Amino acid sequence: MSQADPGPPDAAGEVRWPQRFGAEMFGTFALVFAAAGADSLATFGTAPAAARAVAPALIVAALVYGLGDVSGAHLNPVVTLAFALRRLFPVRWVVPYVVAQLGGSLLAAAVLRLLLGDAIDAGVSSTHLAPGTTVAMEAIFTLLLVSVILGTADRYRVVGPDAALAVGATIAACGLIAIPIGGASMNPARSLGPALVAWKLGEAWIYVAGPVLGALGAAILTRALHGPTEHDGKAEEAAQGG
Repeated sequence: MSQADPGPPDAAGEVRWPQRFGAEMFGTFALVFAAAGADSLATFGTAPAAARAVAPALIVAALVYGLGDVSGAHLNPVVTLAFALRRLFPVRWVVPYVVAQLGGSLLAAAVLRLLLGDAIDAGVSSTHLAPGTTVAMEAIFTLLLVSVILGTADRYRVVGPDAALAVGATIAACGLIAIPIGGASMNPARSLGPALVAWKLGEAWIYVAGPVLGALGAAILTRALHGPTEHDGKAEEAAQGG
């Protein structure tokens, strides 16, 4: 399948953009609402660090089961980028997916602002380390996460929908390690929505640059370990849904 193709048609013979766009927007809304919401609620003393790490991991795992057949449940611009680099996802779909993801993130942050007021400031990704160190950490954690996502897609005929468990476990593990010091965002959409709503953009670039570098590294690593993508339909199904 060439990247100029619109991908496999859905049951009606067309790419169901309203469903795909809606799934990515709703899924990213849910992820950011859980992740930034847990960080915001921590200001009230109700969300320990472990909960802040596990909540988004559980949400992502559930959403992969619930939405994976509609859009692939990327919920993250760098996951979309990595799938496109692995030739599992049409390049022409990248921008619509990223727009949906950023829209869901902004909506979640706006709702949190409405519900919790200035507590949304705590939901903005931030670091206690030097910027360069945090970029490196975000790149490494994203490398781990996206390598798992790409690897389970390549082996989807073996792993199947249980890939959601591996992805959720990776997010939880990275969060448990890094949330107290550097955020463990691994997702530009998760960071940009709250940063824009709270208008705290000073460190936002860190949480774009690190994940992008990590996703590029994951695409290279996955090719080295798994070889060129085998277009047997299963990997594309994991990446594209429907």
